[in-house]
Amino acid sequence: MGGLVTLTVTTCAVAGSSAFGAKPGGARRSRMERSLQWRDGRFENPQPLQNDVWRAVRDLAGASEHRRPGGPVPTAPLDASSFQRPPATGLRVTWLGHSTLLVELDGRRVLVDPVWGERASPFSWVGPHRFHSPVLPLEQVPAIDAVVISHDHFDHLDMRTLQAMKGWKTTFVVPLGVGAHLERWGVPAANVIELDWWERTRLGDLEIVATPARHASGRSLFSGRNGTLWAGFALLAPAHRVYYSGDTGLFPGLADIGARLGPFDVAMIEVGAYGRAWPDWHLGPEQAVLASQMVRAEVLLPVHWGLFNLAYHGWTEPAERVLVAAEKAGVTVTVPRPGQSIEPAALPPLTRWWPDVPWRTAEVDPIVATRMGPVRVGVDATTP
Repeated sequence: MGGLVTLTVTTCAVAGSSAFGAKPGGARRSRMERSLQWRDGRFENPQPLQNDVWRAVRDLAGASEHRRPGGPVPTAPLDASSFQRPPATGLRVTWLGHSTLLVELDGRRVLVDPVWGERASPFSWVGPHRFHSPVLPLEQVPAIDAVVISHDHFDHLDMRTLQAMKGWKTTFVVPLGVGAHLERWGVPAANVIELDWWERTRLGDLEIVATPARHASGRSLFSGRNGTLWAGFALLAPAHRVYYSGDTGLFPGLADIGARLGPFDVAMIEVGAYGRAWPDWHLGPEQAVLASQMVRAEVLLPVHWGLFNLAYHGWTEPAERVLVAAEKAGVTVTVPRPGQSIEPAALPPLTRWWPDVPWRTAEVDPIVATRMGPVRVGVDATTP
């Protein structure tokens, strides 16, 4: 039996070895070690993540029966030719599913966390399978000025997608260490820019700032966790500002992001894949609404839901709960269909395009981050 287990593990490791990426070394590793976030051989959050393994095992028995759609997901028709027409307001966001977004602002295009793969997994035959096909073929994506990637988890960094993009004439902006994966998959090193928290790069009149996040990284059980950095991003153009949270739990630094880089016309903030056993890894719907206030966003666009089964809650629950929380807080929220484009300054009427299935309320299943301290909302900018 021990030999069979060893053989199985070895086979899996070999089958997914390329998808696991590469371990940073050389000058890249030296730069990582100079980061303020680097401690004892890996990156760390200022507020550690709480993990309750036994609760996670226990809660599995009460997992929702609606974690995957019972029928086709009602996506929006998306014609690639629509991107030839610039947004009337100067800012347009197209949600392509989960955390993949195409942001058009002031004449620039930024593609966020591109995942076109069938599974959020290193393997083609096992792992979370997408609920619907890509709403836009990768070859029909318009010319992109920058691709930003928040961290190296499989539902945000997909090897096959990056291999298909390696010849693109664009710039890949990633947190420290993540460039090692891209280079292994054929992306030219000259096209990759790695940033630490608060560092920025400029592409013409567009500034991209890597912002702090409370999360983790890792693609393999064998290479250890947190060997690369994770981040959110602020996109600062002449007339518009956009924030993307990446994966994050609630943390005090969100108010600093709002003070230093906000206010934002729209914030794309993750709302799904939460659980009481891991309250610091992801925000959950109610804390996502709070986070949008902390970063000083005019409009909240919930992401990180509706494509992969990554937690115990029902697949529609994040959307239902974020609408309830936003109404209570007086926060403007838009929930586009996958494939739908929205302009924050001219929002379409809010419609519930997802099916009506049972879901748990915040009162029944609250998600509360640890080590938070006082929460600051609506802070004035103190740093340019």
